[in-house]
Amino acid sequence: MISHIAPLRAALLRSRLPVWPIPVLWTLALGLWGLSRERSLWRDEAATWQVALRSTADIRRMLEQVDVVHGLYYLLIRGLFASFGPSTTTLRLPSVLAMAVAAACVAVIGHRLAGFWAGLGGGMAFGLLPAVQFYLQEGRPYALVAACAGIATLLLVRALEGRGGAALWGAYGAVILLSGLLNWLSLMILPAHLVTLVWARAGRRTGTRWAVAATVAVAGVLPLILFSRSQSEQVSWIPPLTWHMMIGPAVLLAIGCLGALLDRPRPGRPPAAAVGLPLLAVPQLGLAGLSLAHPLFVDRYVVFSLLGLALLIGVGLGAAVRAAGPRFPRASVWILPGAVAVVAAALLPHSLAKRSPASRVDDVLAVAADVRRLKGSGGAVVFVPAARRDTRSVSPGAFAGLRDIALTRSPVESGTLKGVEAGPAGIRDAMLAQRRILLVTDAREVAKPLSGARDRTKISVLREHFTVVADEQVRGRRVTVYERRTPPPHREAAAGAGQRGVRAGVSARR
Repeated sequence: MISHIAPLRAALLRSRLPVWPIPVLWTLALGLWGLSRERSLWRDEAATWQVALRSTADIRRMLEQVDVVHGLYYLLIRGLFASFGPSTTTLRLPSVLAMAVAAACVAVIGHRLAGFWAGLGGGMAFGLLPAVQFYLQEGRPYALVAACAGIATLLLVRALEGRGGAALWGAYGAVILLSGLLNWLSLMILPAHLVTLVWARAGRRTGTRWAVAATVAVAGVLPLILFSRSQSEQVSWIPPLTWHMMIGPAVLLAIGCLGALLDRPRPGRPPAAAVGLPLLAVPQLGLAGLSLAHPLFVDRYVVFSLLGLALLIGVGLGAAVRAAGPRFPRASVWILPGAVAVVAAALLPHSLAKRSPASRVDDVLAVAADVRRLKGSGGAVVFVPAARRDTRSVSPGAFAGLRDIALTRSPVESGTLKGVEAGPAGIRDAMLAQRRILLVTDAREVAKPLSGARDRTKISVLREHFTVVADEQVRGRRVTVYERRTPPPHREAAAGAGQRGVRAGVSARR
């Protein structure tokens, strides 16, 4: 008799314990593990880095032209850089903390709706998801959006349980507003929450309060949405939606549906499936629908939907523990730790890969080190495309003594990310006046075809009038050193002057 009562008492004790600390510590450990990625920094993070080093006035001027959708995030990182200094830790730690908050929200929601093991399992599963491990250590706003989505969903669950009044809905609207200002595509959480309200048969009063809070939040984000449309060419690189791009989301939805089928709603509370499945499916399908009109389908825009997936995985793990409990009470408590250990071991190669510099398309800091080593006693530097100037913006010391001969206005002065360059003719003249030029560009495996007249001019002049004397490729970037072929620049200039004199003499005789 006592042997049967002991597991029951243990279960009752577990049900009263807070579930969120373990997933928080777990996610923090995953985030802090290899946080610097061997002191690497890729192009997207380099954009955050260089903007965060500007003054508030310079950031505001830049946002009028580019990246207005990330304006709030840039200001946040600028404040952190000013307080703690620029470093990869300062850049990425907010994402680690935000994902830990998101994991805590999954754990608390799962615990409230499906029991202790569902909450613990969902919170632990969230940190292991491959996409979460990627953006867990990313100096971009997507983890912060996930944290906002988790908090907003937890507030919605509390409202569905009949807890909280105007203050709760005010907090809900504020969090949705903050999420939308960080990335307005996160507003797709609102139709997901609407599905949850309908599925859970929320009362008219709850529905009205949700509609008011959602409307206020959308109204606050609407100016950003309208203004960002003038900068839509920034996402012109996104390819049109194809069926194979939907394979990944389809797999996630299948896993989520399986978890939803295993859900056993608790009396007086909304079903966990009514919260998790819409949160997973609606943003994924909504982004796909938007992409039919304008290509936008990139997984990072809806990474917050993985909160729903983790919740449903937790529901499935909770169901497994619940099913095994009556027959195997001692073994059932090891189902979750065993599943986490097996999945973590299976994902270990993937986890190690995500924490290496090779996990990103390039490394801005590594190529800066090559520039410092290869630049010699000086000369000139050109960038193809101009966006590769981010290397100089992040590591200006590496380019000391090199003249950026194509540049007419710096990124800060022009309020842009890549600066303003001279026209093709001006670039050609400037290059032909040099004896030694360093070219910073993409490595062969990631380089795209040249699209602009300026870039074609740079490559054409280098091929026709210069010889390669050094060529290094490192982590997606390439540095090539060129030296001028004979005749030297001063002879060519003299020959040009002589030809102009001849033409002038002919004109005079005429």
